[in-house]
Amino acid sequence: MKAKKAIKRLHRAETLLGNVIDQYEAGTRELHHLLATARSSVASATQALAALPAKKPQAKAQEAGPRKLSNSARKRLSVAAKKRWAAAKSKCMNSLSKPARKIA
Repeated sequence: MKAKKAIKRLHRAETLLGNVIDQYEAGTRELHHLLATARSSVASATQALAALPAKKPQAKAQEAGPRKLSNSARKRLSVAAKKRWAAAKSKCMNSLSKPARKIA
């Protein structure tokens, strides 16, 4: 949980405890003392969270430059393209695109 959200929740718990203490009859001092102790511990937790330094934002990764083909990859592509063109030439095709289907 993020510190800001935790602080908000602790503030809400502290105010709820304060309301219960104010509205509860002071007939039993032990219970009143326990609630006051709980409220003070929540307040100290809130102060401890507020004292923590904020986290630094994550550093963005450096953008990679354009990818380049290695010489061996370029050679493989060239050989494959020559094979495709040779196959197309043997079938008397002018281009590598598929011939259009004839519609009746």
